[in-house]
Amino acid sequence: MDISGKVYVVTGAGSGIGRGLAHELLKRGAEVALVDMNGAALRETLKLFPGEASDRCSLHVVDVTDRQGVAALPEQVIAHHARVDGLINNAGIIQQFHSVSDLSQADIDRVLNVNFLGTVNVTRAFLPALMAREQAYIANVSSMGAFAPVPGQTLYGAAKAAVKMFTEGLRSELADTGVVVSVVFPGAIETGIVKNSGAEKTQPVSSANVSFKMLPAAEAARQIVDGIAKNKYRILVGRDAFMLDLVSRISPAAAARLIIRQLKQLTPASG
Repeated sequence: MDISGKVYVVTGAGSGIGRGLAHELLKRGAEVALVDMNGAALRETLKLFPGEASDRCSLHVVDVTDRQGVAALPEQVIAHHARVDGLINNAGIIQQFHSVSDLSQADIDRVLNVNFLGTVNVTRAFLPALMAREQAYIANVSSMGAFAPVPGQTLYGAAKAAVKMFTEGLRSELADTGVVVSVVFPGAIETGIVKNSGAEKTQPVSSANVSFKMLPAAEAARQIVDGIAKNKYRILVGRDAFMLDLVSRISPAAAARLIIRQLKQLTPASG
């Protein structure tokens, strides 16, 4: 799908990949409605777009789990931009790095509601406006954690696997319409998701103790927008995402063992 001259909605635009997506879309000539629950973060994002780029933006402080707030969002975006051509559901959080038995019900509900139901809420809200366009686009951000299980992120992985199937099902349902749908699988990306999710105290892995370099958020955004421009069914972001996708297709058990082994190497032995 063409980027220039189109109006895109980006959730989770206050930081990380979402901020990078907004910048990349603006560089390619799009208008962008930036959505995040953190108004201060949205304003910081806007400061990064000097001059005329900021004139092509609108800011919308909305929690994707708030169905009433989300339901009102399309009208607000259209009032500012006159239409909507594309939606990128990027908003997401990780869980505390704990096993399922040690998670609180509140933690479980939060990670499922933000990652999966938040994506469903925003998609359903914007579908009528998108289907009214001759050509439109939806991209939902899943995770390479949807390919293989990551101990300590089981509920997050389950939520992102649900996003994967929701997106692929939606693409099939809309196959005879003008709406193209893609699912995005980022690998390890340098973002503030751990801090924003309140999980830094339980985090066993960071950019400081991994042997590989995490992909900068701006580069991840560039790869995602490239995939959108090509109407890709699946958009893999980063070499690790490609590798884990391949291994999990050949042997899911081997992919799971690979992740367990890497985590053990990175996590100090207890006792």
